[in-house]
Amino acid sequence: MKRTTIGLILGLIFISYNGNAQIEQLTPQETRYRDSITKLNQQNATVAASQEAYNKGIELFNKKNFIGAIAEFKKSVAADPNFTAAHYNKGVAENEAEQFKDAVATFTLLIKKDANYSKAYFQRGRAYQGLTDYLSSEKDYEKSIQLDAKNPKAYYNYGTLKFLQQDYNTAIKYFSKTIELDPNNAYAYNDRGSCYRMQDNYPKALADYEEAQRKNPNLAFVLNNIGTTKKKTKDYVGALAAFNRAISIDANYYMAYNNRGATLMDKGSTDEALKDFEKALQLNPKYAPAASNLSAAYFKKKNYKKAEEWADKALQMEPNYAAAYVNRGLAKEMQRNIEGACEDWHKANELGSVEGKTYYSGNCSN
Repeated sequence: MKRTTIGLILGLIFISYNGNAQIEQLTPQETRYRDSITKLNQQNATVAASQEAYNKGIELFNKKNFIGAIAEFKKSVAADPNFTAAHYNKGVAENEAEQFKDAVATFTLLIKKDANYSKAYFQRGRAYQGLTDYLSSEKDYEKSIQLDAKNPKAYYNYGTLKFLQQDYNTAIKYFSKTIELDPNNAYAYNDRGSCYRMQDNYPKALADYEEAQRKNPNLAFVLNNIGTTKKKTKDYVGALAAFNRAISIDANYYMAYNNRGATLMDKGSTDEALKDFEKALQLNPKYAPAASNLSAAYFKKKNYKKAEEWADKALQMEPNYAAAYVNRGLAKEMQRNIEGACEDWHKANELGSVEGKTYYSGNCSN
């Protein structure tokens, strides 16, 4: 009698007859085949789930939803613990979300699996830098460079680390190497320029800032740096032009308004300066330098009470802001409160202000 097999279900074969159905046990060979197919299907389903979560994580990361991305990468890793890219991108997202301790743990796990994973060292260096553990950060950047000597990002980050530590000569060395490997890196030119500016080498600083601006004309902070450097050299026309261009690129760039105001005040345009300081505070109500500059502007207008009030506000925003103590001291002096003025100048001096030291030693020392 002819029979037809219609399927494999639960380890049994159903046989179709013209009469009543009956069952037949799988052979050992058929059992092994069934088990291998089941295992393969399970593996495929796991990989598919991991990949789906990973793709969602990438999508959220690109939208700068780093917390959401971390959650999806965690799902991806849970489904497939050997998915290295999911581990790595989870750590990158943790860095972007400033979850630096978690990032250190993630990249440490990757490094244990692969001691030559240069990008993991680089990213762990970023995490340590975020934790201000500069020694560990340096070691990781050095290891990353050792493993991949042509990665400009490692040299750049090492340069920023040295800048933060005020080691400007070493920072210049690493920014220069970045530029050698990536000649169009506007950020490296900008940051090397900032090193030169901190060394009072304004011509070199300006040359680097202007090169950064040529590499990327749409970076408002570069134009702001050009403006502040030109202000230091008393090129007020050039400084104002740079600040104006910065504001035209980013109308909410409060620091450019503040710096333009400071330049206008140096030129004697105090009323115009006041408007810029007020605009800076409108954009960022917690920006102490603008409040302190308003104090200085009202002092110039001989409104000493308002000058003191704005210095008070600046110190409420930033209690250790030395310039605000200097300005409040000046306002108090003009209101015949010499004792209060000396207290403020003494505090400014303690905070490292040269002006505070000068006023205190000239007016208050016994």
